[in-house]
Amino acid sequence: MQARKIDFEEREYGKNPLTEKELRDIIGDDPIQPFLNTRTPLYREKNMKQKPPSKDEAIKLMLKDLNLLKRPVIIKGKKKLTGFNEAELKRLL
Repeated sequence: MQARKIDFEEREYGKNPLTEKELRDIIGDDPIQPFLNTRTPLYREKNMKQKPPSKDEAIKLMLKDLNLLKRPVIIKGKKKLTGFNEAELKRLL
């Protein structure tokens, strides 16, 4: 995005995690599944693929285990993209 000179706000999530309110605002009314990082041990331990957590439970888990939130989270207007997918990113921007 820097190479394309696109204005964006970057946040170093590991040093400055999202608050519960920020997570809820970002997820909004969307389903929780696209925001879950399927590669984390917690995702596998809790068998979230077969038993997806409720939105409230997932947010609580994301606050405890920062890696459970799939990143990056890119928001443009009302559209949201989680994870890095170059083709989807180009369509969004």
